[in-house]
Amino acid sequence: MHRLQSTTDFERVRREGKSHAHPLVVLIACPNGRADTRCGFAAGKRVGGAVQRNRARRLLREAVRQRYAQLTAGWDVIFIARAPLNKVKLAQAQEAVDTLLRRAQLL
Repeated sequence: MHRLQSTTDFERVRREGKSHAHPLVVLIACPNGRADTRCGFAAGKRVGGAVQRNRARRLLREAVRQRYAQLTAGWDVIFIARAPLNKVKLAQAQEAVDTLLRRAQLL
């Protein structure tokens, strides 16, 4: 899976991208003009302490990893965790990610 890591890329996607919300996750997607899709993961302080934020990002990374091969190429995508994500299992996180990817027409 190709990762979106630089601050400038995150800022560009946040500024130019289209967002889709779910009670557990927010997805922001923006075309990148490349042959691959890059994914970034974020969790703010509202999610909790460092342990909770890291768990939320790990859940999202695993949920996206399982669908990465099916993603439409040429997009930069950011997944932003919301506080309730820490209380769910991987299956529910996977369902939320699938819903958002379908809504954004990236699957």
